[in-house]
Amino acid sequence: MKTRRLGQSAIHVTDICMGTMTFGSQADEATAFRVLDRCFEAGINFFDTAEGYPVPPDIKWVGRTEEIVGRWMKTKPRDAIILATKVSGPSHVWFKSPCRGGTTALDRHHIRAAIEGSLTRLQTDYVDLYQTHWPDHDAPYDEMMDALDELVRAGKVRILGCSNETSWGLMKALAASERLGGARYHTIQNNFSLNNRRFEDELAQVCRQEGVSLIPYSPLAGGVLSGKYQDGARPEGARFSRYLAMEGRQAAMGRRFVNDRSLAATERYLAIAEEAGLHPVTMATAWSKQHDFVASTIVGVSAYDQVDPILDAIDLVLGDDVMKALNKVGKDILYPMG
Repeated sequence: MKTRRLGQSAIHVTDICMGTMTFGSQADEATAFRVLDRCFEAGINFFDTAEGYPVPPDIKWVGRTEEIVGRWMKTKPRDAIILATKVSGPSHVWFKSPCRGGTTALDRHHIRAAIEGSLTRLQTDYVDLYQTHWPDHDAPYDEMMDALDELVRAGKVRILGCSNETSWGLMKALAASERLGGARYHTIQNNFSLNNRRFEDELAQVCRQEGVSLIPYSPLAGGVLSGKYQDGARPEGARFSRYLAMEGRQAAMGRRFVNDRSLAATERYLAIAEEAGLHPVTMATAWSKQHDFVASTIVGVSAYDQVDPILDAIDLVLGDDVMKALNKVGKDILYPMG
């Protein structure tokens, strides 16, 4: 597999990363182990988790995903795995983190508590990439970056990253690190897919100019690009089938991913995949990897049979004709996820 550098760090990762947010909820431990083993055997060395997983967030199972990943890692050489996890950050976006009573600020207290909890559940003494899961734009970035720098200096974390950040927040953090002379962000983990190309507007340029790598999540737009929600379908057990039947933030998130515009765009993407002789999951994964600012694309599954179409994208480079057709859909149906 191809490997790429994470930002300006010394760490190289495979250009596909296995995400784990369904492990412990939609996927049981036996399924998780099969998926992780299959990916490891295929050459993937990069695995992403979070203290708040699995999803949907719930106090009854918070932390279970890290525990599963930790037990699995005991079956593999630790140095062969690049492990990423996250400190929750404030609960002010799509969901309320169940960690530490939902009071997950990005201050020194919570950052220290979060890393100790993650290291215990993961049964390791260090994390390769430690990320802030959600930003807190009203909090002092100097304190946050200084607290994260302490973890690097202590050897508990190798490098730092952020997630769900804005251009302003990323630059604010980088400026704080430069001013303090401490560890900086090398990665940003944001939503990026054929149905959500907003990262290209400003953040892509920030990444290029500042030496930060995108590790995009949801390259299948929450599974929408697989086609499973077309024609009003609501597959049993699927995330947005559940979210659309709920209220509040989960319902709003479901409507953001599954709506008339996103389904219309997906219909055209499915036709392009069929004409190219590609599985739509394989095409969407390959498209995500095919950007200069992307280091590794984070994929996720809830069942073992979903793995192979993803792995088929390992060596796939989409031709110019396919890329042009995909780009035309993006221009015809701008921002289908809003």
